[in-house]
Amino acid sequence: MKKLLFILLSAGTILTACEKQFQSITTDQRDLSGKAFIRVMNAAPGTSRNYVYVDNKAVTGAALAYGGFFPSTELQFSVDAGSRAITIKDTLPTTTQTAINFTQNFVAGKYYSVFTYGIAPTVTHLLTEDQFSTITDTTARIRFVNLIASPTANVDIYSSKRRANLFSNIATNTATPFIVYESVPTGGVTDTLFVRATGTTTNLTQLNGLTARRQRFVTVVFRGAYATTTGTNARTLSAFTSY
Repeated sequence: MKKLLFILLSAGTILTACEKQFQSITTDQRDLSGKAFIRVMNAAPGTSRNYVYVDNKAVTGAALAYGGFFPSTELQFSVDAGSRAITIKDTLPTTTQTAINFTQNFVAGKYYSVFTYGIAPTVTHLLTEDQFSTITDTTARIRFVNLIASPTANVDIYSSKRRANLFSNIATNTATPFIVYESVPTGGVTDTLFVRATGTTTNLTQLNGLTARRQRFVTVVFRGAYATTTGTNARTLSAFTSY
């Protein structure tokens, strides 16, 4: 399975002899043998301008809004393997949002996801190691992350295509392992997923038109406030794909 590389671009401006000259500096990471790979998703309602730092150096150029993730494509960003200090925070001087600070030993060649959750101003995080095993057939992989807040609740994820639960009795602040999932060929039938309180058939919310391409990894996230059904903080089921 191919892993794409994440390239960081930066630009500098040099002033000489009263003339402005623009210099583009590109860092092309060709040797990734000592790198680990990370993706960050902001699943904390009420947050809007979060930035990600590694060892006190910013890695996000734009603010990470609620429901967004970095990088915004099906990629991860690379960090040097070893003990790294991660900070995710709102940089507005007047913010009351709690900053997330943690140190993690990242292993070279491995992949990780960081999910922020809670409801602002109280925000925390969940770190997972992503087991992107090689897929040699036409299937995909899928996992579920329960980050619902206020109150917390165990839930099932029901698949209309399978006519059965994909995941059952998943506690809050928990990520399941990836499981085998049927891929969707071009023109094939997509799936609709329903969130249900564990052991019931009452739908809390749903995700329509889920598409899992062959040999891809899909993460489904339940986020928002459990008791809220409308507005920005409404309970929501969303998904993103990784290579």
